[in-house]
Amino acid sequence: MVTALKQPIVFELEGFDVPTGYGPFLFFLALLAYIVVLLGNGIVVSIIVMDKTLHRPMFVMVCHLVVCDLLGATAVLPHLMVHFLMGQKRIAYNLAIAQAFCVHTYGAAVQTILGAMAYDRYVAVCEPLRYHAIMTSARLHICCALAWIVALLLIAVLFIFHINVPLCGQTIKHVYCSNRSILNLACIPTPINNIYGLSMTWSLSTGIFIIIAFSYIRILSASLKQGRTDKTVRTKAFQTCTPHLVIYVLYEIASLIIIVSLRFPSVPQNIRKFFSILIIIIPPAINPIIYGLVSRDLRASIIKHFSIQSCHKN
Repeated sequence: MVTALKQPIVFELEGFDVPTGYGPFLFFLALLAYIVVLLGNGIVVSIIVMDKTLHRPMFVMVCHLVVCDLLGATAVLPHLMVHFLMGQKRIAYNLAIAQAFCVHTYGAAVQTILGAMAYDRYVAVCEPLRYHAIMTSARLHICCALAWIVALLLIAVLFIFHINVPLCGQTIKHVYCSNRSILNLACIPTPINNIYGLSMTWSLSTGIFIIIAFSYIRILSASLKQGRTDKTVRTKAFQTCTPHLVIYVLYEIASLIIIVSLRFPSVPQNIRKFFSILIIIIPPAINPIIYGLVSRDLRASIIKHFSIQSCHKN
């Protein structure tokens, strides 16, 4: 007989196997990654808020994507830094559930927000004359709110299954807490959670893929037709759609790397754990760079604001 744990439960994260003396160096790398995420996303949001010419649907949705990226990075990186610097692996039950909820919400909300952005790009390219009539301020806020509500509801239901599940183990075999890593410690089988988790993940990923694929097929078709008479149409479509598509592909590649690494038991644990945090670090760090480089309006606004600041200093 295995005795179920009683509250207050304190878990211990397995974390990385850090060689002696390498903790401060790894702490510095994690801190650097977090600073890059905060700085890059902070600049993007600040510029969009300050520049009224950027108060357009696409950039409002970029702000929502930034909030989502910051949610994922903040849920994992600060605790990881403490682990590297102080060797602290313990985490209370409530904090573990909160971290897992934030990580899963990040994963779901990234997809729903990218789905909303695909709809916006579809209307902008395929219905340019009716764009402002269709994508009104009210509809924009409804799309953004719906993206968050769908993500939060899907993940809330996932964690409702944790209620009254007895836990018999305290060691979470991962770098951060997740739904599956916590329920692996359950004293009893959790088939309902397993089925819901898999079906929800598959349905969400497939649904968003269909929305994005449909949008870009229509965008490509419209660009080719209109591009025969006006070549600037193709250029504009490329400039407005490339950042969104690159970010979606980047997120999917990071997800694929995690899935593939889990299918090969021969992959060292540290490498597998490193791959698992790529999806938390790489997209949030690179997304601001992608928008800053590809979006001409945002790039011009960033340069203008930094030029003004340097002039004031001089």
